[in-house]
Amino acid sequence: MSTTNNALILLARILLSVIFITSGFGKLADPAGTASMITGAGLPAATGLAYLAGLFELVAGLAILVGFQTKIAGWALAVFCVFTGLAFHSGTIAVPGWPEPALGWINALNGIMMMKNFTLAGAYILIATVGAGAYSIDARRGTTAPLAA
Repeated sequence: MSTTNNALILLARILLSVIFITSGFGKLADPAGTASMITGAGLPAATGLAYLAGLFELVAGLAILVGFQTKIAGWALAVFCVFTGLAFHSGTIAVPGWPEPALGWINALNGIMMMKNFTLAGAYILIATVGAGAYSIDARRGTTAPLAA
C-alpha cells in the first residue's frame, strides 16, 4: 500500500476515533444523561450500563486511534453504532410540556442521529475490512496484512 494510502487510513482512524474517545470520557465523567436515555429505552441497570458504554467507547476509540486490534474494534464499534441507533434514535420522542414545533425539531434531530450511527457503522466496517494501515500498532506487531496498492 502506498505511503499516501497509509497516511489517509491514519487520518481516517484519527477522525473516527475522536467521537468515541470524547463521548466515552464524557459518559465516565457524568453518566446521568446517558443513564436517563438508557432508562427511557426500557433497559435495566441504567447507571451501570452508562459506565460500561463509556468504558467501551473510550477503549474502542483509543484502539482505533492507535491501530490496535483494529479489525475487532472496528466490528465492535459497527455493531455498537447499529444497536444504539436502533435502540435510542429510531422512533419519535415525546417530551411532556414541550411545544409541538420543538418536538418536530427534536424528532428530526433524532433521525439524523440514527443516520449518523449507521454511517459510522459503515466506516467502521470499512476500517475493519481494510485494516489499520502501516502507521499502527497492528502493523508493528505484524497482525495486519497490507492490501495491494
